[in-house]
Amino acid sequence: MDARQNKQLVNGFFAALNEGRLAGLRDYLAADVVDHNKIIHGEPDEPGAAFAAIAMQLQALKPYHARVDELIAEGDKVVARITQRGTSSGAHPRMPVPTGRDFENEAIFVFTIADGRITEIRGVSDRLGLFLQLGWDWPTVD
Repeated sequence: MDARQNKQLVNGFFAALNEGRLAGLRDYLAADVVDHNKIIHGEPDEPGAAFAAIAMQLQALKPYHARVDELIAEGDKVVARITQRGTSSGAHPRMPVPTGRDFENEAIFVFTIADGRITEIRGVSDRLGLFLQLGWDWPTVD
């Protein structure tokens, strides 16, 4: 795939997230995709764990929306700078009782693509801002 096709794949992934099409994620993510992001709940860094983690995120932060602000592609990588927003509306490992509060923050994701699917996801976001906006306690180290 070329850079344009890789960008289309990543745009399609975010469209599926925004539309809540969890079954459609398989059109964009490899079955053994590895998510190194550890967004909030520390999901396992193992092949395929991203599907459950994404489903949990979408359920806990409904309605969720990611606006793609910028895409940069080179080789097998696509970097996406997004603005995401949502509401603490469902149970989450860090906050079992929803706060009903809204959030908006920026995030940057690096996607690795092979054979027309996303095979790895790495991301950084303003987690402190997210926790403060949602009224969640900052996680402690056990």
